[in-house]
Amino acid sequence: MQLELKVIPGARKNILKEAPQGMTVYLTAPANDGKANKALIDFLADHFDVAKSHIEIVQGLKSRHKRIHIE
Repeated sequence: MQLELKVIPGARKNILKEAPQGMTVYLTAPANDGKANKALIDFLADHFDVAKSHIEIVQGLKSRHKRIHIE
């Protein structure tokens, strides 16, 4: 499965919101040293009930707009 989403680091809660424009993930982790990317993988693994190793950030490692592949 491929997902395109927008990530907002430094939020008050970890939340996934769906809108007509796409999905937005709000994360409490800051956007430095890859902490937000790690938190995103942890959050999506819990949300979709898959192992963290089955989630990969395909595009957008340093961007708020990301493409995610979930096996």
